[in-house]
Amino acid sequence: MNRLITKSALITLLLAPLLSLLGSCSDSVTDPSLPEFPESNVSYTKHVEPLFQARCAVPGCHAGSAPAGQLNLSTPSYGNLMNHVPRLVNPGNGDLSLLIQRLDGRVQPQMPFNRQPLTAAQVRGIRTWVNEGALNN
Repeated sequence: MNRLITKSALITLLLAPLLSLLGSCSDSVTDPSLPEFPESNVSYTKHVEPLFQARCAVPGCHAGSAPAGQLNLSTPSYGNLMNHVPRLVNPGNGDLSLLIQRLDGRVQPQMPFNRQPLTAAQVRGIRTWVNEGALNN
């Protein structure tokens, strides 16, 4: 019995740091230079575009003279995003927007391609912006 308790205690001691590490990989770990998305009244210029600039409008992705998928998200990016073919944003319905489906992984490849995905809070914020009408605000 003592041996079983010792093994159990050892396993707990070995797993505790791993579980702690996994728990730290949450939505709270974000780039401090990016504004957090509010629950409502999401602004394209204050919230969405800065995130696109930091995570998407980078060399080899959606910036430069030959952006991936012919989608240039360099500033100003609103017109390029909203006028893209195929249509990426369905104002008023984030769940039916290809943009959201690519960001949350329902449609592959998930974006950002071959990079760390956006956090759930960031995707939720962009979805809220789309649900609120995808305004250029």
